Amino acid sequence: MRHPRHRTTVLLALGVVILLDVLRVWLPSIITIFGRAAETPAELLGGFALGWFVLALAAPTLVRRLGARPVGLVAAVVLAAVRLALTAAPGGRAQLWLACTGLLAGLVWLAASAAVVDRPVAGLALGLAAAAVGHALLATEDLVWRGGPAAWVGSVLLVAAFLTAAVWTATRPSPAVPSGGTEPSPAGCSGGTEPDGLSGGTAAPAVAGLPDGTEPSPAGTALPAVVRAGDAGSTATAAGRRAWLVFGPALLLAGQLALAPALWNAALSYRHGSADFPGLARPPAGVVPILPAVAVALFLAAAFLRAPRWLARPLWPVALVAGAVLFAAGRPGWLVAAILLAAAGLGGCLGLTDTAAHRPAGPAATGPANPGPAETGPANPGPAETGPAETGPAETGPANPGPADTGPADTGPGGGDPGRGRAAVRGMLLFAVAAVGYYAAYDIGYPNGWAPVGLAVLVGAVAATGPAPSVPVLSRSARWGTAAVLVLLTALAGVVHRPVAAPATAAAAPSSLRVVAYNVRMGFGLDGRLDLDAVARTVSGARPDVVLLSEVDRGWLLNGGHDTLALLAGRLRLPYVFAPAADPVWGDAVLSRHPVRSGRTRPLAAHGAPTGAQALGVTLDVGGRDVAVVATHLQPPPGAGPVAQAREVADFALRYAAGRPLVLGGDLNTEPGDPAFAEFTRVGLVDALASARPLPTSPADDPRTQIDHVFVTAGLAPGEVAAPRSVASDHLPVAVTLSLP
Repeated sequence: MRHPRHRTTVLLALGVVILLDVLRVWLPSIITIFGRAAETPAELLGGFALGWFVLALAAPTLVRRLGARPVGLVAAVVLAAVRLALTAAPGGRAQLWLACTGLLAGLVWLAASAAVVDRPVAGLALGLAAAAVGHALLATEDLVWRGGPAAWVGSVLLVAAFLTAAVWTATRPSPAVPSGGTEPSPAGCSGGTEPDGLSGGTAAPAVAGLPDGTEPSPAGTALPAVVRAGDAGSTATAAGRRAWLVFGPALLLAGQLALAPALWNAALSYRHGSADFPGLARPPAGVVPILPAVAVALFLAAAFLRAPRWLARPLWPVALVAGAVLFAAGRPGWLVAAILLAAAGLGGCLGLTDTAAHRPAGPAATGPANPGPAETGPANPGPAETGPAETGPAETGPANPGPADTGPADTGPGGGDPGRGRAAVRGMLLFAVAAVGYYAAYDIGYPNGWAPVGLAVLVGAVAATGPAPSVPVLSRSARWGTAAVLVLLTALAGVVHRPVAAPATAAAAPSSLRVVAYNVRMGFGLDGRLDLDAVARTVSGARPDVVLLSEVDRGWLLNGGHDTLALLAGRLRLPYVFAPAADPVWGDAVLSRHPVRSGRTRPLAAHGAPTGAQALGVTLDVGGRDVAVVATHLQPPPGAGPVAQAREVADFALRYAAGRPLVLGGDLNTEPGDPAFAEFTRVGLVDALASARPLPTSPADDPRTQIDHVFVTAGLAPGEVAAPRSVASDHLPVAVTLSLP
């Protein structure tokens, strides 16, 4: 890592990984702690979330006034400290404010880094890929949530590596650029042309400015004679603004779609279905998934390759937009294609923004290779040396400036290019607006496909309209060696985390069936922490044969991007059947220790409710006897009960059972005596929890309402009923033993 560009790349990659760790805590904390399980109005919640990104718009001014190096280093220390503090599992308000502090520190660090790094694409791309690979190796459960010695060791090592890179980069002096104005080539490259033939046959333009992406020292490190103070701002500092601008949108597209391990799992589980399970997801047991490794490989290859401009400019933006459109369509069967297209397109678009400062060669730029004293100038030049260079108009700006490269560079003492800093924080504001706009739709009720598609169009447009990309800053061996390691680690994650296989044959005929229905709130407890161990303990303590889960999340970035279902199924050693409700990765599931022979899902009409709902019916082979089980989560419209949806579910359940014993349960959002509750008894279903009424289940810490239920047909005799106390969710589970006929 002797080349200065490599140091900067490592720092950026590690910083992106830690920032994503903090984001995966901050986002669900906004929902579960500040939002208090939908009690806080969506408008207030969104305003609070966006406020932190608006506040970060002041970061470039701070960088310009105080200097990029000190601001960036302090922000890096705060970000790292918060990352470690979150591992201590504070929960509650402490977690919320720690995460907010870490987010703001991360945004300031980005602004400071952007001010001095004009070629960030390699670091940003590797950071996004490394974060995804690490998430996959952890089975989508972050170290922050795991606790224990292993989590602490991993967290300390990550933070130590980041701080070491930050201090090293901030304290190492920047090497001088040769007087020819050409950036020192990475190992194996000469004259700005890549030797492996992957640069599209074009030589890299000469680079003026700071070759390692770091700022000059506050005391004023001398610029080479060919880069005078008058033209340095318009050449070196203008580079990189497009790359920093698209990073925020790219971060959302990667975490939500292209590089989302939980979505990889969900997509593969849908493909494991069969004609007996139309539209349903099942664990892809017995196969080694290649989708994750292919997605990472496509992303990195597209980011590092330099295809001809006539091919790259239409290909990568079109691929990215096509992937976003397929994802926004909400069709589970299209997820694999959406992921692969988005991965390749996103990597390619980032690669297209990897441009250096363009300075055409001129008399002043073609000095001797070893300039004498008169050409290097003193470290603190006097007035005569700080005037504009005597160059022609062609030297006053980039050769082919893109939209983000135009205009004078607003440089300050030690502050690098605040224009790049502004681009970075504005890009992150776009991330926040799109994320809030996308996920608020599930609480307010409006189409949200515009968010990923709009971001993809924006990223594609910025990538396609700028100057030609330059030779990658990393040497050939560094970039392809690192990419190969990440792809292999992704493949290893698929081998290590095998899903639980479904039982092939039925056990001996039991006399009873123990059923548990539980709204798990995406795995987050009342303290706002993801604690799947607590959820699993609560469920297993009820000794279930069949588990009906509501609010199952399989990859929402808003909730941290976890595959809650796969993690719970692994802990309980129960295979699952999952049905999408709000979208392909949020819905309901049935877990069973008995073989599941078939399944069907019925989407429910909204009737004014903002969040989607469905009814999942599965057929269990219980010792040679068929038992129909229906799981649902009714969504009441504002100010009314879910009467219409209850009627739909009751009618669907009876038709699906077709005379077989039937169990129906879930979070029904209705209480005994309500009109919606009566819809189930109207069709002859029996309240299996009646012997224990009243049986309040929500909120979990002070249950007052009876909204979680189990209904059965008359042939099933309810026995022991319980609602185990737990704060692993905002609901209590309900459990009942049913005697089989």
